[in-house]
Order: sequence, then C-alpha cells, then structure tokens
Amino acid sequence: MKITVIVLDSVGVGALPDANEFGASDAHPHGDVGSHTVNHTLERSGVQLPNLERLGLGHIETVSAARVAQPSGAYGRMLEVSKGKDTSTGHWEFMGIQLEHPFQTFANGFPPAVMDAFSAAIGREWLCNAPYSGTDVIRDFGQIHLETGKPIVYTSADSVFQIAAHIDLIPLETLYGWCKAARDILQGEYATARVIARPFKGVHPFERVNEARKDFSLEPPPNALDTLFEAKLDVIGIGKIPDIYAGRGFTQSIHTDDNADGIAKTLEVMRSDVHGLIFTNLVDFDAKYGHRRDVAGYARALVEFDAALPELLGAVGSDDALILISDHGNDPTWFGSDHTREHGLLLMYRPGIGSVSLGTRATFADIAATVCAALGVKWDGHGSSFWELLK
Repeated sequence: MKITVIVLDSVGVGALPDANEFGASDAHPHGDVGSHTVNHTLERSGVQLPNLERLGLGHIETVSAARVAQPSGAYGRMLEVSKGKDTSTGHWEFMGIQLEHPFQTFANGFPPAVMDAFSAAIGREWLCNAPYSGTDVIRDFGQIHLETGKPIVYTSADSVFQIAAHIDLIPLETLYGWCKAARDILQGEYATARVIARPFKGVHPFERVNEARKDFSLEPPPNALDTLFEAKLDVIGIGKIPDIYAGRGFTQSIHTDDNADGIAKTLEVMRSDVHGLIFTNLVDFDAKYGHRRDVAGYARALVEFDAALPELLGAVGSDDALILISDHGNDPTWFGSDHTREHGLLLMYRPGIGSVSLGTRATFADIAATVCAALGVKWDGHGSSFWELLK
C-alpha cells in the first residue's frame, strides 16, 4: 500500500482567520485579509481546471471554481495552527509539528555577530544582507559579485538566509559549503529555519538556476516521518521535501528540476513496488510565479498540473490514495512579493470512494494522523485522522 502526498506549493484557498496578523503595514493595515491564491488567479486569468474541479475543488468552502454535480474525491481545507506562512512552518505541521512560536525573521538583515562569523567561515566579505526579491537582488548586486567574488546574502519575510552566487565564478560545491557554514552559525539565539543556496547564471540582469537550488533546514522535532521510518516503511521524498526536514526520516530522496520533472518522478515511484509514503513538493507555483506576482505564469502552472492529474489518478492502486495539499498561499495578485496567510488546500482520491466532504480541518497535522492511520502505524502526535471517512 502507498499513500502519495503532493504539496502544490503556495496554492492557498483563502485567508485564514488571523490573516490580519500577517503582512500588515501602514500601507496595508489589514495584512493578508482578503488574499485568495486560487480564486484570484482563476478570476484574473480566466483559466479552467476541469480535472481538479471533478475531484471537488469547487466544493471547497470559499473556492469559486466550478462545482460539479458529483465530485470523484474528498475535498476540504485546513487551518494552520502554527504562527507562520512559510515553507518550513507549513511542512513541519503537515507531519505533526505545531510550533508554539514562529521562526525568527530578520527584517533589517542579519546582525553583525552572524555576518562576522559568516565572513570568517568563508574567508571573504559579503554583499547586501537585507530583505530582497530573489530576482531583484541578483539584478542589483550580480555585477558587483562578479567583480569582487563576494557572495550575495539576503533574506525575506520568511526565516531564511539566502546565498546567491554565479555558477561561472563560484562552483556549486563551494556555494553549498558556504551554506553549511551558515547553517552551523544560525542556531540557538539566531536560529533560522532555512539556509538556501541560490545559484545564478548568464549576464545582467542574470537568471536563477532553480534546479541547483539547495535548502539546508534546521533539524525538526520528532514527527510522523520518524514514526514511519522507524516502522520500516518506505518514506520517499521528491523535490525539496527531504531538505525541509534536514534529510531525516527518509529511505530515499529524489531531486527534481521543475514541476513537470516532479510529476514524472512521482508517477515513476507510484508505479513501483513501494509500501509507505511518497511525499512530493511541486515548487514552481511559489518560486517561479507567486513571489514574482506573475498571474499568467501561476495560472499556466495550475493548468499544466490539472492536465497531468488524470495520469496521477490512474496510478493510484485500488488500496492506495493520493492527497493534494498546500503549505500556505502566495497570491500573485497581492501586494509585495511575500507569501500570504491562507487555508491549506485539501483534495484526496481513493478509487471508488466517491464524493466526501472533509470540511475545514483544525490543523495541517491531520495529514500526519491520516497517513499513519492509512499505513497502520500508531500516531500519538497532533492531528486527527480522516481516513475512516474514506473507507
């Protein structure tokens, strides 16, 4: 038996009740209130998602996609208990970790104690050290980087320490080594959720090499992945999933270049002799289009996934299940360039179950409880299983 969980990264389905606490400023005093990644993308682009709609997308509360008469899957949305709207917070809660306090962020850049230690570790100075858009920062600092060899360090509204370097100047292994040095520094008082290698190429304004991106995460607390691993089940991470959990709890890690590659590799594993969890992240929605506020690109990525969905459904065995979820929003019509605090998407397919409403789940951790229940593994952590509704 296998359970396949695919994270449609940032495909949120409407602002959470506490969205006013996120993204607020003098210019936008209500923060993320009113954000809705799916609705606004569909409304602005005019695209249709017939296969997701057949699964039940339009039956999710507040989603304005077409409502088919009889969905073929289970549908709902999820509340996020942890106080964050970033990759690590969302993914960790999927596996049963509810954070009491949000990850630390650095709105004014990293303090001298961090940057001095980083310079000493890599043997050179750095550029920038401020919140920045990933494409803008290489446009503005890329040429200076090429002239000086200094890495570009930047952050965002998330808890991230990002290091950009040109692949023709700095070998990838050197860049990854710098990230490991930063990971060792960013612990304790300066604990940061992720250190991210951001290689780029070409000439001004430059282009990011997304397939060579690499995340170095904080070590997570014990979670459902550990439970499944200890039960000697297959736990296969596809895309950036293993990086988010510091590589712990996986029997196999599979790199992907983009959404299409992630779907292809997920299908390959789904069709193999696996017993356990297949856990995939499709990051293009977020990294390529959400942060860049590219509505047309976001809509195109949704259409491409929708077109691939029938093949994914066809690869679900008679005793298996496919779960589609999202870790936060990134409304491409919204102000700024940061994530939006939204409900998580929840769609699920099992052959023969028909239409099932899963309602609004109390926590992302219901995914951990459900996966463990489906695979017959005892789970004592956060979350409530909805597996019994799908038999």
